Amino acid sequence: MSDLKVHHSAVVDDGAVIGEGTRVWHFSHVCSEAVIGRNCSLGQNVLVADKAVLGNDVKVQNNVAVYGGVTIEDDVFLGPSCVLTNVTNPRSQVSRKTLYEKTLIRRGATVGANATIVCGVTLGRYCFIGAGSVVTKNVPDYGLVLGNPAKLSGHMSRHGHRLTFDESNRAACPESNYYYERVGEVVHCLDLDEEKTLPMELATGSKTYDSFKIP
Repeated sequence: MSDLKVHHSAVVDDGAVIGEGTRVWHFSHVCSEAVIGRNCSLGQNVLVADKAVLGNDVKVQNNVAVYGGVTIEDDVFLGPSCVLTNVTNPRSQVSRKTLYEKTLIRRGATVGANATIVCGVTLGRYCFIGAGSVVTKNVPDYGLVLGNPAKLSGHMSRHGHRLTFDESNRAACPESNYYYERVGEVVHCLDLDEEKTLPMELATGSKTYDSFKIP
């Protein structure tokens, strides 16, 4: 676990697996059966419970609990105080520790601040869950969902910009200039495979979100 940084106020239980370069900040707790990949960042007051799995380069902001039954792939962003669950019908008097429902958050997805993800769903690659949304159903790749219950409101590029599709069902990201294609309900990037990392020159933002808006 070289280059692992754990703040002195954090607790990492024996048996936890944490990849190199990961940072665990103030008052966080990583349980003994948790698995965390490389170069992750766990903000203040984060819980990663037994049998929760995080991939590489995952960013978990303050006040987030990742419970058992939740699997998070690479490059996922979990916004401040978002909520993940693992039992649909919890009761204090009924133990369901062997019945945790699976939630899968696929590569590159963003979960906005204070959003709630009801267990048993899959969030597709590079989807974007708006702040405060309550997700009760699967979200497609690149899908933008908003509201309570969350509904599909459009699609977002890999750089986090709304995609406006033309008559040929193609759209360009204003920041990367990558093109995306929509075939039925499925959106994919034409210029970069979804499993490949961004090239270095596109991995650092240089303009604010508002600067890309059309006047």
